[in-house]
Amino acid sequence: MSATEVQTGTDAVGWEAVADLPPSAKLVAKVLEYNDRLTQSQLAEETMLPARTVRYALTRLEEVDAVDSRFSFTDARKRVYALSIEN
Repeated sequence: MSATEVQTGTDAVGWEAVADLPPSAKLVAKVLEYNDRLTQSQLAEETMLPARTVRYALTRLEEVDAVDSRFSFTDARKRVYALSIEN
């Protein structure tokens, strides 16, 4: 199994699913918990993580349905991310 493949079949949901993710994904989730909606560049600025790491973290969070993404109304080239799990 490569580093980008995710093990499926886990029954974890919400924060339990996030607990099994890398630290970068946990940090991104925590920042989204305190901020309503952020773009990838805003997340990189808030977390002080490289943009590539933020993209990877968001991909992992989307795989466990922890975040939702939508197109930005102000700039359709960007996506806006929000946490989709409850506290």
